[in-house]
Amino acid sequence: MNGYVWLGVAIMAEVIATTALKASEGFTRPLPSVVTTLGYGLAFWCLSHAMRTVPVGIGYAIWSGVGIIAITAIAWVLFRQRPDLPAMVGMGLILIGVMVINLFSKAQA
Repeated sequence: MNGYVWLGVAIMAEVIATTALKASEGFTRPLPSVVTTLGYGLAFWCLSHAMRTVPVGIGYAIWSGVGIIAITAIAWVLFRQRPDLPAMVGMGLILIGVMVINLFSKAQA
């Protein structure tokens, strides 16, 4: 499987796990706690497969940047945690950074 496909699955698993982490209420709710644990395990397992072909700096930048933006969007909708203007500007800069990496970086593994 392509390294970027592994990376995409890792990002999805991490986003699900982080959302469940909030819902676990400090690991006091069993189902979200199990989803969190399994989700992070899957995320790191997939990330380790992605790192076989994706440069570690590029992969981690994409993983964390996309994860930050996705979690913020989910938190806004599910938990009514609306980011303020400085947070949105910062995330916009992260998004621009991820786009620059994907569009222009020639880094190789």
